[in-house]
Amino acid sequence: MVISSYSQLDTPALLIDDSIMSSNILAMQKKADKAGVKLRPHTKTHKMPELAKLQVAAGASGITVAKVGEAEVMADHGLQDIFIANEIVGTSKLERIRELSRRIAIRLGVDNAFQVDQLQEVFRDEPHPIEVLIEIETGENRSGVISDGQLIELTKHIMSKTKVALKGVFSHEGNSYKAKSVEDCRRICLESQTRTLQAANMARGLGAVIDTVSIGSTPSLMHSEILAGVTEIRPGTYIFMDVGQGTAISDYSRCAATVLATVISMPTDERIVLDTGAKALTLQTRGEGICATTGYGLVKGSDNVRLSGMFDEHGLISDARLRKELEVGSKLEIIPNHICPVCNLYDSAYLVSDGKVLRKIPIAGRGKTQ
Repeated sequence: MVISSYSQLDTPALLIDDSIMSSNILAMQKKADKAGVKLRPHTKTHKMPELAKLQVAAGASGITVAKVGEAEVMADHGLQDIFIANEIVGTSKLERIRELSRRIAIRLGVDNAFQVDQLQEVFRDEPHPIEVLIEIETGENRSGVISDGQLIELTKHIMSKTKVALKGVFSHEGNSYKAKSVEDCRRICLESQTRTLQAANMARGLGAVIDTVSIGSTPSLMHSEILAGVTEIRPGTYIFMDVGQGTAISDYSRCAATVLATVISMPTDERIVLDTGAKALTLQTRGEGICATTGYGLVKGSDNVRLSGMFDEHGLISDARLRKELEVGSKLEIIPNHICPVCNLYDSAYLVSDGKVLRKIPIAGRGKTQ
């Protein structure tokens, strides 16, 4: 059945299935508890303080964010332990982190001396140093220190500062999204963990007091064990899942977030036009690996029908059989290819369950990209 149970809502609308989301939260918490590590979920996925609080209530030690603005929103709503898993550069942003540090526990990532020098200057008159984790590049080819020499140099540089304290290392095996198979995903994850643990031990050998070895991405943690010595995991997408994550585990029933769409035109025997285009679902796709996506979203309840085209305000489906089941005005739910950018398109989401709308949840972190 592809017709949505929530046809009373206007469209486009972001829906969150309460029971599926709750199950996802508990499953990852159980994995962390079983491994004896902390779970610090990355809230850039949902940007909703209410959901971050649910994750903490379920056992998470704190939360992860990507931007200072996200940290501010979460702190304003009562979240007290935040890690910014990103390199924050610029005095104005670091001054905002300084203000946050006066009321919550906050740490951030670093991978270069420029950042460290800026932090030293901004925190020079503070009673306590700002705590940082060095990012380790483990194969994603993004940010993070790459060589042992870079790690040693940066560790020594931080240790020479009075207002910057090195507390750990972290990595993100984002290349696991492009793994060729589950076995390849597991290999990528284990190699990333091993490299991160080696970096932690290298920093300890230089005299650094390392209390955190933080790793994580949703696809890798769905398939891999957690090595001894890792203290924390930071998955984000697991709370909702999406087409990419569902493909990785061959199960779309764990996808908690959908976009409600209205059929606005059916001009041919095959074409179905929805009011949900790139501004409601994004144009983002994944081209390869276990998280690869086909089309621009999956019609929930269908026999693997995907959106075949996308304009700013229009989504297209080309499927003669599905068209016969619909009429103009019908409402469908689309599982997004990648849920993180989709959440950033909405001011609020509807928490739903068994055909009932439970409540509307503000996406308070929407647009907080600075």
